[in-house]
Amino acid sequence: MSLTRRQALKSGAAVVAAVGISKPAIAQKDPILIGYLPAVTGPSSSTGIGITRGTQLAVDEINKAGGVDGRMLELIVRDTQSDPTKAVNATAELTRSHKVNIIWGPLNSGEALAVVPILARQNMVQMHSCWVDSLTDVKKYPLCYRNGPTNQQIGGAANRYAIETLKKKKVAVISDTTGYGTSSLNAYVPMIKTLGGEVVYQSSVDAANPDLKPEELRMQAAGAEVIMPWSVNAGFLSRIINTRGQLNWDVPIVGQTTLGSGQTQALLEKPEYWAKVYPNNFKPVCYDAKGKLPDRAAAFVDRLKANKIEMSDTLLWWIGVGYDAPFMIAEAVKNGGLAPEQMAGYWNKARAYPGVYGTVGFSADSRDGYPDNEVVMCEANSLKQGAFNLAPGYGAA
Repeated sequence: MSLTRRQALKSGAAVVAAVGISKPAIAQKDPILIGYLPAVTGPSSSTGIGITRGTQLAVDEINKAGGVDGRMLELIVRDTQSDPTKAVNATAELTRSHKVNIIWGPLNSGEALAVVPILARQNMVQMHSCWVDSLTDVKKYPLCYRNGPTNQQIGGAANRYAIETLKKKKVAVISDTTGYGTSSLNAYVPMIKTLGGEVVYQSSVDAANPDLKPEELRMQAAGAEVIMPWSVNAGFLSRIINTRGQLNWDVPIVGQTTLGSGQTQALLEKPEYWAKVYPNNFKPVCYDAKGKLPDRAAAFVDRLKANKIEMSDTLLWWIGVGYDAPFMIAEAVKNGGLAPEQMAGYWNKARAYPGVYGTVGFSADSRDGYPDNEVVMCEANSLKQGAFNLAPGYGAA
């Protein structure tokens, strides 16, 4: 049974029941082992911290309601520490020693680029939320599923906003030197040119670089009208924003979602530096023109508050994508089975799961299930409880 939209808008307990996760007739069943690979420490940990909060809440709710036909979900967590090598080592431990049933993660593309081919060779089902396009090649990785958008979707929304909505044709693109950063820069520069923009500056810079003033002075000298940064490193992104403020350079910054995170905000030298910063975000977790969240997201925020889960230092979509993943896994096990081909067979039937984060559905030909129209841009300085107002130019949600 697949969730309906109406069912998804009900309370957390109702959602558990709607997924078909029944209370156990026999409680003594082996748990369903989910190997979980977040980065909760290291330079790219902002994503993992938020996603982990949602993931743990979902697992707790599912198990409290009886698990999946009496089988509890068990998370076996290994911190990748934002390091691809550590992610690979943790993957080996989870698959060989713990013999997990499925891998959830890694959550950063640089780590996923190292892990996905390994899991494909092991015939292990994997779900991740990473954006680099090549990470869900159906022919190479038939058991790898993405419950988030692709780089093409993210970059497309950002580039269209900068060039078509803000009317900024001269673009400076900067990334860090991680696999995610360089892949994004390489993907987005051609897209900008296709839209009629001119890339007047591009560079990949070590995220630990303490002084980005030379980079931004070169952007200024090249005539850049907008800065587009691509990194999940809050320190790196905050230095880009701070340097723009120090230079009194009145250009918009348009790019990666971490531009709007509480961790980035905490590193800003002045609150006003967050003005004219427009990160990617997702319509299901953004405020509408009246300042209201969609019903599903509003109900989710109420549950987060009831469970005393912190939202101020992270993003609602991070918690949301973490929350949705265990429910999607539980639904596949309940209605398909626990073997890799059974989970894959269920997901491949193009069933759309209406989650907090987005309405995600796969097919036999595609492992990318996030809809284009739910990828948007928002105002960083409108952050409240992990969510944002849509950026100027979108109108009503």
